[in-house]
Amino acid sequence: MKALFFIILTVSLIILQSIVFPFFSWSEQCFDLLIIDIFFLSLIATRHTMIFAVIVIGCIMDSISGVPFSYYVLSYLWIYIMVYIARQLFFDQSVIFVICISLLSVIIQHVLLLFSILIRQGSTGFLEFDFDLLIKQVFWGFIFIPLSMWVINIFWVRWKFMTKLIHKQLIQNYKG
Repeated sequence: MKALFFIILTVSLIILQSIVFPFFSWSEQCFDLLIIDIFFLSLIATRHTMIFAVIVIGCIMDSISGVPFSYYVLSYLWIYIMVYIARQLFFDQSVIFVICISLLSVIIQHVLLLFSILIRQGSTGFLEFDFDLLIKQVFWGFIFIPLSMWVINIFWVRWKFMTKLIHKQLIQNYKG
């Protein structure tokens, strides 16, 4: 049931990012919504097999976007690993932790994008990089990633409660 929750969350965020948001004029200023998914996945992950799920999500986003292939895979892996290690070493799910990782996640994606631009265009690409967009996306990530994490956590707790309740009812119906 845990996997079903993440499939629903991932598909919902992909649909929002790739189909719904492009109809709005402010969509270019929006950060990558799947950062929220990867961030939440890394906070509650208990096994290293979740890395496979992160790679699959990255491959899906690489295939539907116009960025160089493996951009999303690498950025999602870095975000996942960073959050997973920080969670193990420091503290777990405090507000300051969520805000810091939110900012770092958006910055990681822009650093990888800047790196790919530097490889393709050299130093002239650095001067043409849109730092204004970076600042806007970091700002929106600062606001909406922690808020989204809070909302998703509420849904997650309710999901776990509902699945336990359904599981108990199924066992009762099966026994008698």
